[in-house]
Amino acid sequence: MSHPNKAAPKHILLIFQPAWLDFLLKEWLLLISAVGLFLTSIHIKKFPTISLSEWEVLLILYALFIAVKGLEKSGLFTWISWRIEQGKYLPLKLILTTFFLSMIVTNDVALIIIVPITLALRIPRKDIVVIMEALAANAGSALTPIGNPQNLFIYWYYHASPAGFMIAIAPLTLSFLLILAYWAANLPQNSNKNPLKNSAPPDHSAISHGLLLLIMILVVLHLVPVWSSVLVLIYGIIFSRSSFLIDYPLLLTFFCFFGLADNLQGILADRIGNLKHVFLYSAFFSQIMSNVPASILFAKFTTQWKALLWGANVGGFGSLVGSLANIIAYKLYIAKKSHKEIMKFTAKFLLIGYGAFVIGIGIYSFLVGKI
Repeated sequence: MSHPNKAAPKHILLIFQPAWLDFLLKEWLLLISAVGLFLTSIHIKKFPTISLSEWEVLLILYALFIAVKGLEKSGLFTWISWRIEQGKYLPLKLILTTFFLSMIVTNDVALIIIVPITLALRIPRKDIVVIMEALAANAGSALTPIGNPQNLFIYWYYHASPAGFMIAIAPLTLSFLLILAYWAANLPQNSNKNPLKNSAPPDHSAISHGLLLLIMILVVLHLVPVWSSVLVLIYGIIFSRSSFLIDYPLLLTFFCFFGLADNLQGILADRIGNLKHVFLYSAFFSQIMSNVPASILFAKFTTQWKALLWGANVGGFGSLVGSLANIIAYKLYIAKKSHKEIMKFTAKFLLIGYGAFVIGIGIYSFLVGKI
């Protein structure tokens, strides 16, 4: 005898399939940003304005992801991982490389390059290493005017001198260099008793994708025009279509986040009058709207550019949205993880991130002045 009650709910239970659960757990940041964008748009009764510069950021990120995916497909990351896995102090090398590289190519690009290499390595506590790389990218990039977008904005907006700019924020960068170096040196080292077999060298496409990545770095440094990014797309369409298999939800998250930040600026701007405690305001508001839009918002209400510089960079620590670099590191790590691993990694990321946030506030209060 059949049991119709067993077959009836099939269409209902589809939403509880693992694929849906997997999407919800991995893309919760996209869902939250999309819902936030929708609700804030209803509140202010208008659609957000995505500026030309933000569209350019999305294009640059898209091209960067394609170039890096091409390098991954070529076998370059596996080969590099084999080479560096033979040495000692791998976590320290990776974290210091991220720290100093971010000063030149920005925190986002440094993580896009280093995190995939880290994930290809056989090292213990890989989750902690990736989190520390995110901290290193934010701390290292804070030192230079080109290290991250908020620095570049503050540098130009207030007409700061290069030397004065770097001296103003150096205590933050140097303090975190010492903290991260000490922590990384005491992490468990490579415990594999059986080293990897000699990895095959990357194929010839690594050269072309390496040149494309170089073009994108030059774009980020404003040495070549943004339209040069299109060369990466054209090359991928003709020669390397597999390099388009990137994390598209991450790009959508950035899009939603830009719109949400624009809405929040519209909501908050009218409520900010005589701005006091610039450092704390910019640091804490970065936790909900990211440090780039927070810098743009508060620059309209203060001449204290050093406090704003500190607040925006300390605000990059803490929440996943404090800095867009955090989102990149987080998403790259969880891409192929189980539900349980994602939850654990999220908790660790937030715990360590907010620990760094508190340390940053303490450094400012102790070395710079009252908050």
